[in-house]
Amino acid sequence: MNKFTSKIAKELNLSAKVVENTLELLNNGATIPFISRYRKEQTEGLDEVNIGLIKDLYDKEVELSKRKETVIKTITEAGKMTKELLQQIEECPNAAQLEDLYLPFKPKRRTKAQIAKEKGLEPLAQFIMIQRENNIEQKARVFLSPDIKDVNEAIKGAQDIIAELFSEDQRARQMLRKNMQYEAVVVAKQKKGIELTEEALKYKDYFNYSERLKRCYSHRLLAINRGEKEGFLSINIELDDDAFIQKIARFFIKSNGKAAQLIHEAIEDGYKRLLFPAIKNEVLALAKEQADAEAIKVFAENLRQLLLAAPLGQKRTLGIDPGFRTGCKVVCLNSEGNLLQHTVIFPNAPHNKEKEAQGTIKQLVSKYDIEAIAIGNGTASRETLSIVKGIDFTKQLDVFVVSEDGASIYSASKIAREEFPNEDVTVRGAVSIARRLMDPLAELVKIDAKNIGVGQYQHDVDQNALKKSLDVVVESCVNSVGVNLNTASSSLLTYVSGLGPSLAQNIVDFRSKNGAFSSRSQLKKVPRLGDIAFQQCAGFLRIPNGKHPLDNTAVHPESYHIVEKMAKDARCSIEMLIQDKEKQKAIDLNLYVTNEIGFPTLQDIMTELDKPGRDPRMQLEHFEFDSRVKEIGDLSIGMVLPGIITNITNFGVFVDIGVHNDGLVHISQITNRYISSPTDVVKLHQHVQVKVIEVDLQRKRIALSMRLNQNEK
Repeated sequence: MNKFTSKIAKELNLSAKVVENTLELLNNGATIPFISRYRKEQTEGLDEVNIGLIKDLYDKEVELSKRKETVIKTITEAGKMTKELLQQIEECPNAAQLEDLYLPFKPKRRTKAQIAKEKGLEPLAQFIMIQRENNIEQKARVFLSPDIKDVNEAIKGAQDIIAELFSEDQRARQMLRKNMQYEAVVVAKQKKGIELTEEALKYKDYFNYSERLKRCYSHRLLAINRGEKEGFLSINIELDDDAFIQKIARFFIKSNGKAAQLIHEAIEDGYKRLLFPAIKNEVLALAKEQADAEAIKVFAENLRQLLLAAPLGQKRTLGIDPGFRTGCKVVCLNSEGNLLQHTVIFPNAPHNKEKEAQGTIKQLVSKYDIEAIAIGNGTASRETLSIVKGIDFTKQLDVFVVSEDGASIYSASKIAREEFPNEDVTVRGAVSIARRLMDPLAELVKIDAKNIGVGQYQHDVDQNALKKSLDVVVESCVNSVGVNLNTASSSLLTYVSGLGPSLAQNIVDFRSKNGAFSSRSQLKKVPRLGDIAFQQCAGFLRIPNGKHPLDNTAVHPESYHIVEKMAKDARCSIEMLIQDKEKQKAIDLNLYVTNEIGFPTLQDIMTELDKPGRDPRMQLEHFEFDSRVKEIGDLSIGMVLPGIITNITNFGVFVDIGVHNDGLVHISQITNRYISSPTDVVKLHQHVQVKVIEVDLQRKRIALSMRLNQNEK
């Protein structure tokens, strides 16, 4: 059994067997989506979240174990290891306590205490700490030398040694750490001398701010940190220092004489100079880490909802990237998302060529038999939408407003240059807008997730932790939806279980050279795609109209023989079994249970036979803004408007009401009942009704409420 299994199982309240099986699968190269979908018998149906938690805890335990090895080696080589210390290190439960144990032995720069030790003052420090005699001055004279000119200098050096010993004492560090976590106050103030620019005023709420650190919500801490980083705020951590010094001194001082006085002075010095700064930085770092984790969690959930947004599907689409002076970029795409034609129209000010632009769009719609139009939601969006809706197309044509967030990032990226080497960034951006309507997931995976407009502090958090978390989300979404093997880009294939950038590109190259895949088994001919990679990826790749009817389902090739036997027993073909619901209902799953295949896998197979290749995403819905408002100045208190939720944070949700500046619905204004998180009641891209309750034109802030009276809905 893995040496970390029991600890992980206890922490997650799972059986040791399940944890052991999961770790074995992970260590053998299985991905989280694969384990969750195709190894339910071994994990007793653990979902991706729990499998991810097992992996994270295991990685932390491995990291801690490696650090312990380093610490043990360093102390042992220094000749200072004891049996008791070794046991303490081996049993140490976390990194903070491990570093406390290591601190007295850790190689460090030349400190005041080290200098005093070099002068031979360590025995004097020990004499003082015994606290049995008060003739300390007389004892100190023994240590006078050319380097130590008088008694006071000797005593001061001894106190430096005591101060460092105190600051490295594990008990003192643990007490201060706990005290700061519960009692410390984070204080933010307006930095002296700054000019009150528009950027500076964003932090006005924190110009004179203080709050218990433990009660400081993650978004506040991240906002304060950003304000400090940008030079508008100064931050400090405050504690009742005197009270703590008195408290901690009682553990070290056992007398009332001269020695006690000197030790108290040394403790005070060690606290202010060494202990407090060290633990303050540690506690702040931990608070930042926790705030990062909370922000990343919220961002990851937003990303998941965005990636799983409803797709239009494979329809011929006209995309418009609206603008004023430079015009609107127009592209026409076929149902596969390939560029057919592009042009520029100038319907808006200052050109105002509305009729000409309408004629161009109508001509393109007719020429390419366009089925839907996608208009970016940036500058000139509302104006362009109004002009497009004024066209008589003589047929039903769906018109959608699509988020532009990240389109400019994509248009200048290496991926876009490779896709469209002969087109400029404006054309690429318009293509991205149209494709995002057709299939948000397939297009958004090409953009760095932190640039697609659903985060609040994504540039402030730990970037490695952010990337790791978002990659997991993207991988999860891609595999839950499934990927068309014959149309997917290398960017999309990269996130398929078991692939990655290199194999994804190999698949695209193989497809370009040999034509479309006709069966999943052909994947084995792709260079460097071995048995393990095939096992991990095959079930998530789809081949519409492939040779084998199950190639367009989530049934894994390793289970094809089960369905083949079901069809044989039902005296029909697999195609007929998929089409005939009555034959499916007649199947007795008990007949197909083996030591390897249990009910979870069999039930998943039946679900796929019932709805082969089912897309788990919702259907796309139409939405229109209120025609009365186009700019923030058009708003008035009390207005009730339709809106779309564009971002979700811990403190509320941001809603697009069509005025270029999203409004904030504070968590207290989302519903009449208490909720701990906005995600309890709302979703990204949800259509909502909101009331305007405050407009701050100077800071361009809009406060909204979803707590409407019945007659306002």
